[in-house]
Parts: sequence; structure tokens; C-alpha cells
Amino acid sequence: MTPVFPKIISTADGLTRLVEQVAAEQLLACDLEGDSLHHYQERVCLIQISTPSESFLIDPLAIPDLSPLAPVMTDPAIRKVFHGADYDIRSLHRDFGIEVTNLFDTMVACQILGEKEVGLAAVLKKRFGVELDKRYQKADWSKRPLSQGMIEYAARDTTLLIELYGQLHRELVDKGRLAWLEEECELLSRVRSAVRATGPLYLKFKGAARMDQRTLAVLEELLRFREEKARLRDVPPFKVLGNEQLRAIAEKRPRKLGDMKEIQGMASTIVERYGRLLLEAVERGMALPPDRLPTFPRSPRVPRNARQEQCLKALKQWREEKARKLRVDGGLLANNSLLELLAESAPQSIEDLSQVPMLKRWQREVFGAELLDVLQS
Repeated sequence: MTPVFPKIISTADGLTRLVEQVAAEQLLACDLEGDSLHHYQERVCLIQISTPSESFLIDPLAIPDLSPLAPVMTDPAIRKVFHGADYDIRSLHRDFGIEVTNLFDTMVACQILGEKEVGLAAVLKKRFGVELDKRYQKADWSKRPLSQGMIEYAARDTTLLIELYGQLHRELVDKGRLAWLEEECELLSRVRSAVRATGPLYLKFKGAARMDQRTLAVLEELLRFREEKARLRDVPPFKVLGNEQLRAIAEKRPRKLGDMKEIQGMASTIVERYGRLLLEAVERGMALPPDRLPTFPRSPRVPRNARQEQCLKALKQWREEKARKLRVDGGLLANNSLLELLAESAPQSIEDLSQVPMLKRWQREVFGAELLDVLQS
């Protein structure tokens, strides 16, 4: 594998010069590295940018003000290529208020082209025979200095994205699906990070909707305990206690340390360090009066009538056949929520379809007539 030697930008003057240089480019490949696996409050620790001829690593930990980069990222004349841009778009806006326009997400392009594996490592191996060093996928990018291996790993991603973009762009044009990609990326460029929840923590816990009220009360106390410990230790919550162990404690409600030790996956070090505090959290949840027990909110659902059920069945059958013919994932063509909305609203014309909130422009233009045929038949 040919070594990559990027220029490292770690001063405000260096950033200004970089912006002046890349502002004349028509194509930039971009990526980010963060520290979400190592710290409570994640942050962007490295920004990679490649032109067709050079690569740069911007160190945001050394440059307090990244605002000079914003005009480049919002310039509609410069195409920005990312792979799996959702995290990057959210992070850039969260940490620096930077927005991205004229986005081309190579992962979305792979999905639209019907690729079976769309992760960057799999795509680069298939198309270029390049294997990324997995040692650095979970590295702590907040540490300085960066090792030479980390520097090469970070720069290689964006260097190869330039060539990958060229291949995928040609294939999308050949299949007549470039408009699909452009609309998907336009929507993707608007995603933003959610503010850290201030309400009950169990609302974000997978499987909480199926728990009874008392279990929810215990779970909430356990989650609050874990969140506070994670904040004090500056680590992600899962490094304090895993979700499966937390779920087991909430459901089994141990009363003594011996009970805690019998929970599958509970390391003895965790029991020694937090056992008594966890038991106290269980006790608080058990002591909550019945009239104060939490409930998981559920939106009332209006049942579909027989005609709507038939429409939904027909739409799903159409999606299955169309996905097989086009060799793409059916969820990309139309997810279940959209099909349910179409079955319930029963649009009668293309104009009606334009009023369906979840239906994208490319879906309406490419499949609108077929959808109407299915609904009307």
C-alpha cells in the first residue's frame, strides 16, 4: 500500500492558506475522526480534506476557530464527497456551526446502485483491492501527537474517495439514477445533532417500550446513575455499564450483592465498584409510589380499513418486485412508513402525490405513475 503524506494544518494561518488554496477546487473529499468511543461529550478531533492532487489534515484541537472553513463547505460550486456523511454533517454543525452544500455521499451512491456491502472498507477492497487498517477504526483521536499510522489511515480515506466518486458518478449517470442521489444528499445535508435529552432517559433505551411501569422506574434510576458516573469519569456511558446488564438489573431487581453477581455479563470489578450504588438505584425505583410510576408514551394509531389493508399489501408486493428488478434494497425505493401513508391517503393523481409529505421528488417522478396504478387497481 503506497504511503500517504498529508499536510497537517495546526495553526490559524495554516488554515487560512488552506482555505485560499482549496477555494479554487471543484471537488473535495472530506472525512472526520471523533472521540465518541472514549469521552462523555464527543467532539471532532480531525478533519480530512483531499483535492485530486493533495491531502490535508486539519487539527481542530489546535485551532480554536474553524470559521474560515465554513465558506468552502457551503460553496455550491465545490462538490464535497463524504462516505456515510450523516455523522460528519451532524458533527460539523454541532461543534463548529459549519454546514455542507453540494454533498455527494458515496455510501448512499452505493446503496442506490444496489451494492451489497456499502461500508467504506468493503467498498475500497472491492473496487481498489485496498484494505484499511482496522486498528485505527476505534482509536482515540483526541490524543496527541498522532502516530504515523493514524496519519496515514486518516488521509487514505479521502484520497481514495476522489477516485471512488468518479466511478460512482459515472455508474449513476449510466443507470439514470443521479437525480436520486442528488435529492437524497440534499436532504442529508440538513440533518442536525439532537440536543442531549433533558427528559426521562428510558425514552432512548432500546426495548423500554415493552417494559412495565415498575421496571421503567428502576431503569430510569439506573440510567441516571450511569449517566452521572460517565460524566464524572469523562467516558461514554457504555463504558460504565453495558445496556444488557442495565436491562437485566432493571428486570430482576436484585436486593443484595450476591444477586448482582449472578447477572450474566456482570464483571466482579463492576460489582465491587458500583454494586451498592446500583442496589440503591434499584431501591429508589422500587420505592416510587404507584401514582408516580412512569409510562412509555404511545401514539394512538387509527386502524386501517379493509381497502387500506389491500392497498398496503399491493404496494408492498409492487416494492418487492420493483426492488428485485432494479437490484436495490426495497427500503430505499419506499420504506414501510411511506407505503402506509400512501395506502391511507389514497392519492388519485400526480398532483395528489406531490402533497404526500414523505414522498421524495425522485420517487414521484420515477415511480409516481406506477404507484397510482397500484392504488387504483
